[in-house]
Amino acid sequence: MTGRRGRLSSTGPRARTSTMPPDTTTRPVPTGPGPVRTCVGCRERDLRSALLRLVLDRSGASTDEPRLVVDAGRSLPGRGAWLHASTRCLEAAERRRAVPRALRVAGPLDLAAVRTVIEAQAEEHG
Repeated sequence: MTGRRGRLSSTGPRARTSTMPPDTTTRPVPTGPGPVRTCVGCRERDLRSALLRLVLDRSGASTDEPRLVVDAGRSLPGRGAWLHASTRCLEAAERRRAVPRALRVAGPLDLAAVRTVIEAQAEEHG
């Protein structure tokens, strides 16, 4: 075999396994109309309309410290990170430091505003 590589199997010692604990409420991957995004917390794919979009707001008074905001209209400029509106996904994203990585920011971000929005939505629906 010169210049060609065989395809790796999805099983065996080098197969990737999920770092998330098994969830009893798994959602099927949506196949309907609409754009699909991946949650930075649980790494599951879902419709864009079912996820929150997080962006950095650099237009504030202190331009040296950008703040994380929830983009309710999903139209603010800049790179976005998508997250399910659940505390489980938020905690997983915090533990894995996934939001700063997705937004390509060095250093930690304050997720208090996101937690407030998620808790408000939980009270609204529950």
